Amino acid sequence: MSTTDRWDLAPGDEIAPGRRIVEPLGRGDRYQTYLAFDDHLLTLVVAKVLRADRRDDRRARRGLAAEAELVASVRHPVIVRDFGVHHDGPWPHLVLEHLEGPALSSLLRRHGPLPLAQLVPLAVQLGSALHHLRREGLVHLDVKPRNIIMGAPPRLIDLSVARTTEQAARLEHPVGTDAYMAPEQCRPTAGVPVGPPADMWGLGATLFEAVAGRRAWPDADGFPQTVDGPGMLPPDTPMPLVEVIFACLNRDPLARPAPAELVDAVEPLLAALPRRPVLSRLRPRLIGAGPR
Repeated sequence: MSTTDRWDLAPGDEIAPGRRIVEPLGRGDRYQTYLAFDDHLLTLVVAKVLRADRRDDRRARRGLAAEAELVASVRHPVIVRDFGVHHDGPWPHLVLEHLEGPALSSLLRRHGPLPLAQLVPLAVQLGSALHHLRREGLVHLDVKPRNIIMGAPPRLIDLSVARTTEQAARLEHPVGTDAYMAPEQCRPTAGVPVGPPADMWGLGATLFEAVAGRRAWPDADGFPQTVDGPGMLPPDTPMPLVEVIFACLNRDPLARPAPAELVDAVEPLLAALPRRPVLSRLRPRLIGAGPR
């Protein structure tokens, strides 16, 4: 990114009345992301600021408004919350809650595969989040370890490329992160529409990595997931987990489990874990509980 593409905002700079920069967090194709302090909320927040070269781009501004509207429509304990969008002034931005904890990708890089006691509740929590998105008619399209913050509970973040199911079905170009994209995301014009099963593929690829400590397809060049099967999981992986992960990575979207089915498949593994509140124990069986 060139210097003309980015803002040189420094700690203490005010990007909106009562909202000041604390430190930069990262940058991407559309946004620079900052940790900020909000005087009205009296807490830290995350500000996704449109890049300098996108500030006057009408399409980018529409995208900012669309993401704000989408995030605001989702209310779930495992999905990041928003605190509004700021269109006025020189730094249009989206305000999101600040989450304490490392990304799953960082945790796996530093410490290797997750222990079963952490992995099984993670699968249940993420399944519940995707169940909610599906019922709301939304597709995340970028489920991956980097977009999961390992707090209590874990949180699914970054809905910047999310679409409604109708919009996802009309995609004509790949959207997502190559290594975690379902085959129909890689080649959306091949006759198979993109929809909620694409998120289950992303979850399967994420859980595979959390179990094995490596990606299901280590080399993502050329979308190998469209022709090759995933690697092998460790031999001591519990069979219910093996079965549901590989079911999520079925190249046929219709053969992948729904989120509720994934939750019910791994629930037996919870019995051997220390007793603590987990979403799956606090709800009736989701199978047959409405549209999925």
